[in-house]
Amino acid sequence: MKSDKVYLLLYGFPSFFFITLFVLTAVIGTVLLSFSKGFENYARLISDPRFTDSLWFTVKFALVSVPFEITLGLILALIVNEKFRYRGLVRGLILIPWAIPAVVSARMWQLVFNYTYGVLNSLSDGLLGVRINWFGEEHTALLALAIADTWRTAPFVALIILAGLQTLPEEVFKQALVDGAGLFKRFFFVTLPLLKPFILIAVLFRGIDALRVFDLVFVLTGGGPGGSTTPLSLYAYKFYLVGDFGYASALSSVLFVLCLFLSFAVGFLLKGSIRG
Repeated sequence: MKSDKVYLLLYGFPSFFFITLFVLTAVIGTVLLSFSKGFENYARLISDPRFTDSLWFTVKFALVSVPFEITLGLILALIVNEKFRYRGLVRGLILIPWAIPAVVSARMWQLVFNYTYGVLNSLSDGLLGVRINWFGEEHTALLALAIADTWRTAPFVALIILAGLQTLPEEVFKQALVDGAGLFKRFFFVTLPLLKPFILIAVLFRGIDALRVFDLVFVLTGGGPGGSTTPLSLYAYKFYLVGDFGYASALSSVLFVLCLFLSFAVGFLLKGSIRG
């Protein structure tokens, strides 16, 4: 047992060291750059209404998209966990959206949501005589972004939850069946509580990615209409482009703190669920 731990440390330490080194270097460098003018960049954040709007949209996007992704991912995981013909093929097919590069996926959804020749508007115009300008209003643009993000990332969530489903003890479900628990009771009182750690892990991964969203918004809306769908990452990018590295770094530091807060919050819940 001791020798296994020694080998694990020997083989794992180089990777851990270099990953930590590069991550810490980037984080420390960004934080130091944000203080290049003392606290001026952070004072500027407080007086910048666009920062407030960008921060609110970043949080709002995560709050809207992540529940969609977790729900759809859970449904997909439950389906492919059942035994049926060609199950292996179906499992492979549902991972295709996750394998598609984010920019390519965004371009696909751009065609779907296009006002003039988009698939959705063609259907709604044919059935209801109505066309929706998906990217013309903030609420519809947010919904379109959430749908596109959910389509691409729900398979990743399904993969995590499927791994959890395959570790659940069958004896618990057999006992629940013997006790007369129906399908819904078994799901809500047995399956979901046992899956809680895996769902929290999925929330952590997807939550951080949602807070850091960039490419999807950059391609689909460019931050519009009127800057209403500009996340912190895109807002910081715009200042990097014009050479205002101090303010861009301050924005990036705020985003890092958001991700850190989410990590600690989910970690706390995860610790409690494992103990429970």
